[in-house]
Amino acid sequence: MITAGVDIGSLTGKALILEDNNIVAWSLIPTNPDSSVTVQRAMDAALEKAHMSLDDLDYVVSTGYGRLVVPFAQRNVTEISCHAKGAHWFFPEVRTILDMGGQDCKAIRCDDTGKVTNFAMNDKCAAGAGRSMEVMADLLQVPLDDLGELSLQIVDAMVPISNTCVVFAKSEALSHLRRGKHRSDILAGVCEALATRVHSLMQRVGIESEFVISGGIAKNIGIVKRLTDKTGLTPRISFEPQVVGALGAALFAQESLRREQQA
Repeated sequence: MITAGVDIGSLTGKALILEDNNIVAWSLIPTNPDSSVTVQRAMDAALEKAHMSLDDLDYVVSTGYGRLVVPFAQRNVTEISCHAKGAHWFFPEVRTILDMGGQDCKAIRCDDTGKVTNFAMNDKCAAGAGRSMEVMADLLQVPLDDLGELSLQIVDAMVPISNTCVVFAKSEALSHLRRGKHRSDILAGVCEALATRVHSLMQRVGIESEFVISGGIAKNIGIVKRLTDKTGLTPRISFEPQVVGALGAALFAQESLRREQQA
């Protein structure tokens, strides 16, 4: 049984291929303004790594913002369900998932099968999502991959930054920078603001002792460290946290295919 999941998000496109219960290949690419181009490039990249063609896939499920524009998908599933399913596959003991994407953030509770039991979502402002980190990295002229580590290297003291609006936060950061504040001190405030915001979201659904962070922000040590401090728990993070949703979609594809075969 060979299935695939395609997750088209606001900033990245992901595709993952499963053969039985093994990950065969996966891809992660920046999104194109044309979602259909992102879909094709992500799938082609995963297929090339797997030395397969689209005809080799038995079933495909799509998820993410662009899930409705995947022409070769037999079904689409919400990203909330897919992240819960994928996180449970990586860590069967998981009960709380924090998925921090480019434009939104989701706190998810699931049961012992990976089924969603509750969730809360911040999708009103990019201040609670990964896009805010990109804005700040560009403003402060630091590589995005270095932002988290730099935020932990406080020189004088953390500079408080708004956690309610990315526009206000950008203005505040620029003002502090012009007054000679160290970039690391500003970044500490930026990461603290985001960590505070998402921690509040997690509290709305309840934080279990085993929780997973998925999405690109899971690669930001500054956010992960602050969430660890706030929860008193060590989050579980997969080898590539940005493919958790695509994995969940591929697992849903397995379930759908089995139902069809048994019908």
